[in-house]
Amino acid sequence: MKLLKAAVIFLLVPTLTPAFDPLSTTIVVGSAVVAWRLLSSETWLKCHFQECCKKNDTLNYRALKAQLDDRLFGQHLAKDVVLKAVLGFSNNPSPKKPLMLSLHGWAGTGKNFLSQILAEHVHPAGLRSKFVHLFLATLHFPHHDQVKLYKEQLQNWIRGNVSACPSSVFIFDEMDKMHPGVIDAIKPFLDYYEEVDGVSYRKAIFIFLSNAGGDLINKAALDFWTSGKRREDIQLKDLEPLLSVGVFNNKNSGLWHSSIIDRNLIDYFVPFLPLEHRHVKMCVRAEMTARGYVVDEDIVQAVADEMTYFPKEQKIYSDKGCKTVQAKLDIHEDLVMRDTKARV
Repeated sequence: MKLLKAAVIFLLVPTLTPAFDPLSTTIVVGSAVVAWRLLSSETWLKCHFQECCKKNDTLNYRALKAQLDDRLFGQHLAKDVVLKAVLGFSNNPSPKKPLMLSLHGWAGTGKNFLSQILAEHVHPAGLRSKFVHLFLATLHFPHHDQVKLYKEQLQNWIRGNVSACPSSVFIFDEMDKMHPGVIDAIKPFLDYYEEVDGVSYRKAIFIFLSNAGGDLINKAALDFWTSGKRREDIQLKDLEPLLSVGVFNNKNSGLWHSSIIDRNLIDYFVPFLPLEHRHVKMCVRAEMTARGYVVDEDIVQAVADEMTYFPKEQKIYSDKGCKTVQAKLDIHEDLVMRDTKARV
């Protein structure tokens, strides 16, 4: 970056002449100061060459909603809750605490997908952004006897990155594999403090992703189906209390007896419902379109039918959500390519 600054300053500063008359000196010094300021602060020029922290930008609600509507299937609750939570947080010039979302549901239901979309709307580079931080429990916190070290490292990492960018996003995946106690290290940063050791965390976003509570969500969804109710009639109040208590008392949730729950620092427990056959078909169509294929409904049906469903008798919900759609579609690659070429 220093070389970049020097190069731009060289381009902006007029060519020096042997005779330094007062006017020339003033122009040279003035140009150098202007050039340095252009690159020393987060100006448009500096941000053209490197990523800058989005400090005061509000999220584009319509763009986020449109993307979730087009790409996240069967999750009316998650869409509604996250959109409202993020909109309120983004429009608040002085939030009292960071936004804390805990996403729960079985694999393949869209938790990772939603968190990635949200990260991209906060920082356009998404997971590639230096202001978006993804932690995997099995990768970053693998050893039970290192919990104390992990807590210290986690606090230092969050403190340093929020100091650099107040709107940093932290995503913790595989929370159900996190050793108990590790995540409590971030509790001071989530609480209602204006500052902690001179740093304000109130503009940051923290997201937990977990399979814990998935069984409770699936049972509730099945109960609705059995009673003849539509899944779209399921409301947050039907599931959030179950999730909060269930996760708090689950030793394998990563939040077992956590002070984060005890202190009510999680703003929303967001349930992801199990996906039905029709939602899997939506995933197949979206994947075919993303690959540039012509959507063939016979192939869509074939891929969806190859998934396994539960309960065994009714076979209503995909037990892997849409997680294996890409792999299943690969098997039909020859047919899809041949069909696409025939229609071009």
